[in-house]
This record gives sequence, C-alpha cells and structure tokens, in this order.
Amino acid sequence: MNQTSILLIEDEKNQRILLKKLLEKENYMVAEAENGKAAIEMFTDEDFDLVLLDQRLPDITGIDVLKNLKGLNPITPVIILTAYANVKDAVNAMKEGAFHYLTKPVELDELLLVLKKAQENLNLKRENEELRRALKEKYEYKNLISTSRKMQEIMSLVYKAAGSDANVLISGESGTGKELIAGAVHNLSKRKNSHFVPVHLAALPETLMEAELFGHEKGAFTGADKRRIGKFEFAAGGIIFLDEIGELPQSIQVKLLRVLQEKKITRLGSNELIPVDVRIITATNKDIENEIKKGSFRDDLYYRLNVIRIHLPPLRQRKEDIPLLVDHFIRIYAKRENKNIKGITDAAMKDLMRYNFPGNVRELENIIERAIVFAKEEYLQKDDLPNLSAAKIKDLPKGKLNDVVDKIEKDMIEQALRNNDWNQTKAASELGISERVLRYKMKRLRIEHQE
Repeated sequence: MNQTSILLIEDEKNQRILLKKLLEKENYMVAEAENGKAAIEMFTDEDFDLVLLDQRLPDITGIDVLKNLKGLNPITPVIILTAYANVKDAVNAMKEGAFHYLTKPVELDELLLVLKKAQENLNLKRENEELRRALKEKYEYKNLISTSRKMQEIMSLVYKAAGSDANVLISGESGTGKELIAGAVHNLSKRKNSHFVPVHLAALPETLMEAELFGHEKGAFTGADKRRIGKFEFAAGGIIFLDEIGELPQSIQVKLLRVLQEKKITRLGSNELIPVDVRIITATNKDIENEIKKGSFRDDLYYRLNVIRIHLPPLRQRKEDIPLLVDHFIRIYAKRENKNIKGITDAAMKDLMRYNFPGNVRELENIIERAIVFAKEEYLQKDDLPNLSAAKIKDLPKGKLNDVVDKIEKDMIEQALRNNDWNQTKAASELGISERVLRYKMKRLRIEHQE
C-alpha cells in the first residue's frame, strides 16, 4: 500500500521537526517547506496527498499560499495550523477551500483524525474524477460529444437527474443517443456500482416479453425447462433501461404499473411476490402524449415514468456539433481501418452541414465509417460521401399524398434491405426504426425478399 504524502509548511524549525517525526511514526511520508514561496515551488513540482499549512509565514500569509495551492490542484485537502486562531481567520480559510482548521499546540489524536478524514475526502474526490474521466471515455462516443448550447443544457439536466432516484423518460428521434444518456445518468448516480440493464422492447416478441422482464418458473410455458430470473431481478439495486417504451403492449403496461406501485415482481408461473429495488429509465421515439390520446398507452403509467423528462434534439437542430462529431468518427474509424486520415475537406464538410440527417448521429457515424473505408486521400473528399442532396420538389412523384409517401417509404426500405443483404436488423438500424416497425411496414407495403 502506498504511503500518504504530506507537505508540511511550517517556519518554526522545532515545531516542523516534531510534527514530521510524529507523522512519520504514523507511516506518513513528509516533505518540509519553511516558507510560502518554497512550498508553492514544491507543490508545483510534486504531487502531495495532503497539506499541513501554518497560518503565519515569514514571506506570505497562509491564506495566500492556500489560494496558490488550490489554483494548482483544487482537490488536495489543506489543513491550516495556527497559534492565533480566531473566527475571522477560520471563516476566511474555509471560504478559500481549507479542509480544516487546527490550533497550536496540536493534539496528535485530533490531527490524526483530521488527516484520516482528509484522506477519505481526497479518495472520494479522486473516485469522482475517475468516474468523470471514465464517463467521458465511454460516452463521448456519438451524442455526448457536443458544443451546442442545447446539449450542454441536456448534460446539466443529466447531472441533476443522476442525483435523484426518480424515474426518467428520455424522448427523441431514433439515432439521437437515448441509451447513451441513460448510461450517463447511471454512471453518475449512486447506483453506479450496480447493474445497468438495457432492454430493447421492440426486439422482444410480445409472447416472451413478460417472461423476459419478470422471469419465469420451470414449466410456466412450453420450453421453460428451468427457472429463469428476469431483467428486473437482474437489475436489482441498479437501473433498468426500457428502450422504445411506446412499443410496450397494454397487457404488460398493467404489470409494469404494478411493479412501480408495489416495488415487487412476480415471475411467470408463480404467485410469489419478489421485492426489487430498481430505478427505471425509459426512452421513446414516439409522441407518447399522442399515444395516450389514442388509447394505446396508459396515462397512469406515463405519469409514473415521466417524473424527469429529458428530450434529445435531432442533429439538424444542433448542427454546430457536426464538425466535432465528424472529427471524432474519423479518429475512430481511421484507426480501425489503419488509415492515415487527417480530416475532411471544406467541400465535404459543407455537404454534411447542408444535410438534415433524418437518422441523426447514427446516420452521420455510418456516413463517416463508409467514407473512411473508401477514402484514398489524407482528407475525406466530397466524392467519398454518399449523395446527400435533398430531392427537389419538382422531382417528387405526382399523385395523392399517401400514395407518394408509401412509394418513397417502400423505395427507402427496399434500398436499405438490399444494402444489408436483406438483414432486417441492420436495415432497421440504417433506417433508424425498430425491427418490429420494419416488419410491420414490409407487410403493409408488401415488400418481399428479392434475389
């Protein structure tokens, strides 16, 4: 175990020697400074875990030293020592960021207790710093890279939501990064050390949804050859993320409402009530309020889920983020493809800035990934990008609106399916819709696999 390092700033030599010996007996590693200037220089050159600072020094005041140290490293705890204690000095020291204030002669037991608390405080701050770094590394991907005011406001809301245990509903178009935002809330919350369990409801067959969410007992249905816990039990103590909540059948909506009210679940094929401590974050790309008006979503469930609302704007409403996102995706995919791609030309960037990205950041990522694969120059060219020109009104097919929309929709779906060798999962992802919605549209538009 590494020793805790202390910078002892004390102008009285005998006092300094005495404190150093006492602290070294307690297994602290102590460095000495006899004045403020020397202390600041040492603190600049070395990393210290804790600082013991005399209030009165021969060259500058302890408060001035404290300000300098906090400017260099704001998280290092600084404990003020003085023989001239008064309320005003204590208040000033605390205002400037001192961790504690002790009077001389220092009681060793009191000093050791304060040092222990200071170390615990430092460890907590370091953990938080590491968490923020980990969050940045994990979630800077896609939508969490931003300079736009809208996304900064959303991240502020994320931090507030993380400090609560209330349920969160995240809305926004497909491809805007709803799962990333849910993950950010989890990693900043008190539940960060427990499971984060994403469940993509649109990918679950309705017949298996209840068993998947709440578990089942052996023999509960054909093929249930053993007991299996559901996503809610697995997420106990943590957060469950229910993506595309608007796809939840009404029969399951009733059961989810009961879970929210009672904090208990019942496995399929059992009557046993099992307590679960789970925070629920949901997401939807639907107009959920309109679904309530249509009668397809329960209003009482909606009110339970929509305690904190986070709405993600589409990329077309925050185009100032596009250059930053492009730069990030170039780094990611150039490294993967082992290509020396340095950036993108102005002409190519202008094309991207003019485009409205119906598939949002996911579509932008796919465009850059494809461009990197085919790029032959050090900078992505306009020709490396797909044709992003929006169709002109005069080029649109003529006819009734519904027929025209169906024709365009059918063409887009067939093109996406062909692009992905008729793999419905990949085609749905390219189109920014769920597989369930894709299957429904294929059936409605009579789209069949073509060789």
